[in-house]
Amino acid sequence: MQQSADPWLSVVVPAYNEREVLDQFHQRLGSVLDSLPAGTEIVYVNDGSNDGTIGVMRRLRDLDPRVAIIDLSRNYGKEIALTAGLDFARGDAVVVIDADLQDPPELIRDLVAHWREGYDVVYGKRAARDGETWVKKVTAHYFYRFIRFVSKVQIPEDTGDFRLLSRRGVDSLKQLREQHRFMKGLFAWIGFPQKAVLYRRDPRYAGETKWNYWRLWNFAIEGITSFSIAPLKLASYVGLLTAVVAFTYGAYMLVRTLLFGNPVPGYPSLLMVILFLGGLQLLALGVIGEYLGRMFNETKRRPLYYVQECLPSGPRPPMPARSLERTRDLESSAGVGPG
Repeated sequence: MQQSADPWLSVVVPAYNEREVLDQFHQRLGSVLDSLPAGTEIVYVNDGSNDGTIGVMRRLRDLDPRVAIIDLSRNYGKEIALTAGLDFARGDAVVVIDADLQDPPELIRDLVAHWREGYDVVYGKRAARDGETWVKKVTAHYFYRFIRFVSKVQIPEDTGDFRLLSRRGVDSLKQLREQHRFMKGLFAWIGFPQKAVLYRRDPRYAGETKWNYWRLWNFAIEGITSFSIAPLKLASYVGLLTAVVAFTYGAYMLVRTLLFGNPVPGYPSLLMVILFLGGLQLLALGVIGEYLGRMFNETKRRPLYYVQECLPSGPRPPMPARSLERTRDLESSAGVGPG
């Protein structure tokens, strides 16, 4: 895809309680954007922060006309905040990056260079993960490989949300309005030419991570159930195998009793079999319940988020009529409030 000589680049930054790091992040990001031959905007998305993050964003906007602020009505989670930023970004290309400085803003130059070569999605792939525990590294390593194994969508391994998307890629993502959003999977699902850029992930600059092990576990379940029905198939196969084993064992006990009798009651073995089968049934019901709950949430058709306040950046290039109409529809469906 041939790019224009003077493109417009948007940078989407979802943030939740990142007051301690925003100033340093904006300084580094601003230096990178100053070196690019492109018009730029920075879309900060405040995901219901309660530590004064919105105040820092307002101050940065007063100092830098490139800054736009999307202040969500409450904390919706990173996936929804990222979606809100993509909905309101107006650039020919859009970069998604976290504010914690684990993903280096300087890599944006490489992302833009590959975008100019014609790639619609250019994502950062982690060659190393500094500052993270070995437990998190090991679980992340096997999670990415497991989800690639069970999913029909080839989600890149060792890859987060840090990436650049072309306008075509962003407009495609805007059409996906599902409630349970696993963005890494959605980025891969849209297809288009994609390219990886290796980098070393730094430790968090300041503040504390919002991703404890419980949230990571739920996030993993979200990703697996969003892009694979393998757990349902596994439950079916385990149920079938258990039924075959139980039938075989029952037939064996019947024949043995008829031929030789059974003078010793088998209470312990009977209790063990009942508990085992009951546990498998509950496990299968739990798997079915996970998918049923997601279907229930999707059928309600609620807006993904509400916006408490939207403060635009400085002048930006006009959007094509189709994209502009689509953005207005999204703003209406997202529930943009006065502000």
